[in-house]
Amino acid sequence: MANINRETKETQIKCTLDIDGYGKSTIDTGVGFLDHMLEAFSKHSGIDLDITCKGDTHIDDHHSVEDCGIVIGKALKEEIFPIKEIERYGNAIVVMDEAATSCALDLSNRPFLVYQFDIFGKVGTFDVELVEEFFHALVLNSGITCHLIFERGKNKHHIIEATFKAFAVALRRALVENKKIGIPSTKGVL
Repeated sequence: MANINRETKETQIKCTLDIDGYGKSTIDTGVGFLDHMLEAFSKHSGIDLDITCKGDTHIDDHHSVEDCGIVIGKALKEEIFPIKEIERYGNAIVVMDEAATSCALDLSNRPFLVYQFDIFGKVGTFDVELVEEFFHALVLNSGITCHLIFERGKNKHHIIEATFKAFAVALRRALVENKKIGIPSTKGVL
């Protein structure tokens, strides 16, 4: 189980993450829409996640969302690496009503994000552009290579929720035990 705390002038975050969990979560980031997305992530990844964030949301949600991505990324890295006896690769397409989003990822220990979305504006008070900021922070700090691709949809809430769920399902699949493969790399280390 990873325990990560991060304190800056902009945010104070406490996070506990267990990749061998049951998808249980206690989440209070101060950003309601992010809370909803992280609950979906926890449930569909099977990862237990407890996170609290006190941030400067009187300015906007940017620092809280990005810093939560940093902390969750660091917790994932601590839990995942060094890897052995897991699938390593995972992918998923998740639909939510009219929306569909795909995620392909590699637990490579080489962080990279491909994020192809053409959605703008807000969901409630949440700036849609913060989704990319969250995943950028998460993959850079976790060592995951991740491709998130918008397939179709109109409703921004549905599109973003499908994105978090696609990431969750792809990660769950990448973490599946595979004793036969040993260290899943021709290099012998990740």
